[in-house]
Amino acid sequence: MRFSVKRYIPNFVTSLNLLSGCLSIVLAFEGYLLLAVYMIFLAALFDFFDGMTARLLKVYSEIGKQLDSLADMVSFGVAPSVIVFSMMKNIIYDSLYLPPLEDLSFTAILFLISPFLIAVFSGIRLAKFNVDIRQNDSFIGLPTPANALFFVSLYIITLVSDNNLANHLIQNKVFLLILILIFSLLLIAEFPMFSLKFKNLGLRGNKIRFIFIGLSAVLLILLQSIAVPVIIILYILLSAINNWIYNLD
Repeated sequence: MRFSVKRYIPNFVTSLNLLSGCLSIVLAFEGYLLLAVYMIFLAALFDFFDGMTARLLKVYSEIGKQLDSLADMVSFGVAPSVIVFSMMKNIIYDSLYLPPLEDLSFTAILFLISPFLIAVFSGIRLAKFNVDIRQNDSFIGLPTPANALFFVSLYIITLVSDNNLANHLIQNKVFLLILILIFSLLLIAEFPMFSLKFKNLGLRGNKIRFIFIGLSAVLLILLQSIAVPVIIILYILLSAINNWIYNLD
């Protein structure tokens, strides 16, 4: 059997996704939250390119599919959970360190555990994706990378935004908990969402994708570093419009 390097290229890119997620977790626990957030964005970039690479090279494998889900579980499930846990810890105690366990109230423990719902529901989402034949060209439920990018970008907003209302909401433990619950349910909801996989570059069958990319570009220009969560919400809204009203595909 002839050895072929190209069949391993997509798995190599997926492994870089996994490595980025591992580094994000370490950085978050060490208190380097901004670097941890950047690692999630890097993981999302690798996640995009591994699928594109597999399609361009026409090399598909069951191992690649499983490796992709395992990498996504770390990078877009566990890593964002740790980042949001650090945010919640800082909100409650104004510190990156927890007080002694005996000083933790039951309510505080519930709030501190809540970010790991992101990991739990991401795991369920990825398991469903692996066995659901309906998700070859679109998604059922919010994709884990989109969910992860939404949450980790909230931390960037707290650093760069001059909007006092946005900062106040994001740094409110109840509001953050509500977001965690809503987006956890979106991960596993029977809610069709379009993918960014282009079968061709024509307008037919791709209207919703071109609309999303165009509006996202405008938001990036206008909002710059705080645009990501707005783009994720736009993605959810456009998916709803596409499903229930216009069916732009």
